[in-house]
Amino acid sequence: MASPSWPSAPSPWRVSPDDKYVGLADPSLLARDFPDLDLLDPSIPSTAELERRAYEAEAAALGVKGVSKSGGASASSVSTPSDLTTLGMVAMLNEVFAQIVALGQANLPVAGTVYNVNGLLGQGGIIGIKTGSGLNTGANFLFAANVTVDSRTVVVYGCVMGQPTLQIAFAIAQALIAAVSPALHVRRVIARNQSVANYTTPWGEQSDLVSTVDVDLAEWPGMILRQHLDARAIVIERPVAPSTVEGTEHVVLGDYNFDVPLVTADPLYPPGRLWRLTRVSF
Repeated sequence: MASPSWPSAPSPWRVSPDDKYVGLADPSLLARDFPDLDLLDPSIPSTAELERRAYEAEAAALGVKGVSKSGGASASSVSTPSDLTTLGMVAMLNEVFAQIVALGQANLPVAGTVYNVNGLLGQGGIIGIKTGSGLNTGANFLFAANVTVDSRTVVVYGCVMGQPTLQIAFAIAQALIAAVSPALHVRRVIARNQSVANYTTPWGEQSDLVSTVDVDLAEWPGMILRQHLDARAIVIERPVAPSTVEGTEHVVLGDYNFDVPLVTADPLYPPGRLWRLTRVSF
C-alpha cells in the first residue's frame, strides 16, 4: 500500500494503553544527597542462580496487567500495511525522527558505529523510515520516498509486509513507488488572491473574499474534491480594512481536510448619513 503525504497531520493514534507510572515525580520526592555506596557484590552467582533470578523477574512482570511477553514481541501482535502507513506518516512529522531515520549510520556512546538496516536509503528517492520483522509476518518495510509529480516533490508513504526476505520487501517497495508515481497529479484547486465569495452591501459597497494562499493538492484518479464556504454575515459599523479575515473555504480531498483563510480584497465602509436618513421608517 502506498499513500501520498497530506498537508495536515492526522490526529495522533494511540497505540498503547496509558501508563500510570510514566511522568515526573514531585520535586519534594527527588533525592538531593547521594552518599557513597559500596555496590560491589563479591559473590559471583552461578548460571543456575542467574536463570532463577531472571525467571523470578519475568514472573513479577507478567503479573502486571497488559504484559504478555518479556521479550517485547508476541505472535498475538498484529497490524496492517494501512495502519503502519498512517503511523509512519504521523511519525515523520517529527523533524528529529525524520532526521534520524534518514541517517545511513550513526556513532553512539558505548555501541560505537551502528548502521541503518534500510538498504534502500538514498536510492529511488527513499528517505526512511523502518524495516522490521514479526514472529508470523516475515520481513516488513515501512517506507517514505520523494517522487516528482508534475514538477513538484511529493512524499509517498507505503508499507510492505509478510515477505520471505527483506530484499524481496525492498524490491516490492520499489515496484510500488514506480507504479504509484505516474498515477499521481498535483492540481491547484485554489489560487492565491482567487475570489471565492463576495460581500455586497445595500448602500453599494462591495468586496471579494479572496484566498490568502495557493492550494496545491496531490491526487489520483477517482478522488472527489469537496469545498464548503464558511463566511458569516457582517455588520459594518466602522470601516473594514482590506486583508481582513472574514471567512474560510473548507477543502476535503481524500485525507486532505483543512480550511483556507479568506480575506477582504477591498475596504468596506459603513453607510453614509444621507443613506441612513432616507431609509428611516416611522
